[in-house]
Amino acid sequence: MTQKLPFGPVMIDVAGLTLTAEEKEKINHPNTGAIILFSRNYQDPQQVSALITEIRAARQGDILIAVDQEGGRVQRFQNGFTRLPPAAFFAEHPELALDAGWLMAAELLSVGVDFSFAPVLDIDCGVSEVIGNRSFATDQHLATQLASDFRAGMNEAGMAATGKHFPGHGAVALDSHLTLPVDERDLASIRAKDLLPFKELIMEGLEGIMPAHVVYPNIAPEAAGFSPFWLQEILRDELGFDGVIFSDDLSMEGAASVGDFPARAKLAIAAGCDMVLVCNNPAAATQVLESLPVTENPKREQRLSAMKGRINTTTLPELQQLSYWQHLSQTFREIANA
Repeated sequence: MTQKLPFGPVMIDVAGLTLTAEEKEKINHPNTGAIILFSRNYQDPQQVSALITEIRAARQGDILIAVDQEGGRVQRFQNGFTRLPPAAFFAEHPELALDAGWLMAAELLSVGVDFSFAPVLDIDCGVSEVIGNRSFATDQHLATQLASDFRAGMNEAGMAATGKHFPGHGAVALDSHLTLPVDERDLASIRAKDLLPFKELIMEGLEGIMPAHVVYPNIAPEAAGFSPFWLQEILRDELGFDGVIFSDDLSMEGAASVGDFPARAKLAIAAGCDMVLVCNNPAAATQVLESLPVTENPKREQRLSAMKGRINTTTLPELQQLSYWQHLSQTFREIANA
């Protein structure tokens, strides 16, 4: 009997609507632990459900399926899913935050996705276009409450949450997809504002966190995702976080300063990341899978297991028969069309 593979420390992506033979091999690599899906992988609910079934069948063991489905301009699955407003909408309509978290999570779980990388915990400081209305609010107390409600809705549906981008991406103008942003603030300023949502949701049991590809030179020399200070001293020790630390995508320009892809992955893991993301670069994903040692890590296993969704308990057609879904979907359709 073949031994089941545990979760590996690498999250990769796939190219299209179905899998190639090479992708099936990579999915079954011992260092693979998760697949992230993008808009290019999505045609409709039936197709993506079939793709996810194909991914799980290719793995002789556990694998997680993730997607960015925040709402607003970051919603990978659209046709056949309810369009959600951006997070900033809920500052004016706080009573809908929990409902939106439930609706987003319930729809994804019904097609086999384990979790969405949400909620965004960055505070909008009025300068970051890449964050902007992806943030719940400019006030840290309101943002914390709305993010807490949104996560509660996700949890109610059966989905774990991932807060991003630790310790806060909202005060830099540059986009870390394209360059390495620098935040000149001191630790006291970040503690007083940006860390509040992370601190509160960690106390509530937040399951995952994604650090920012941002460097805070007055605090630590490395970008947060490669920083033992941020990930160990602040996140693990001071804030008491014991969930999964996901690196942001190592293909982003904000990660390029630390070296080639294997070097980026090793530095992120050494700093404290449990799982590294390598997206939109199949050759780089292969390099990372092959370069990392295959290791058993019970703590990583335990943390990643907590990200498993309560999937396939309700199919999408069954979900759409529920009066709660019908009411919420109608509400958000009217918002989208307003």
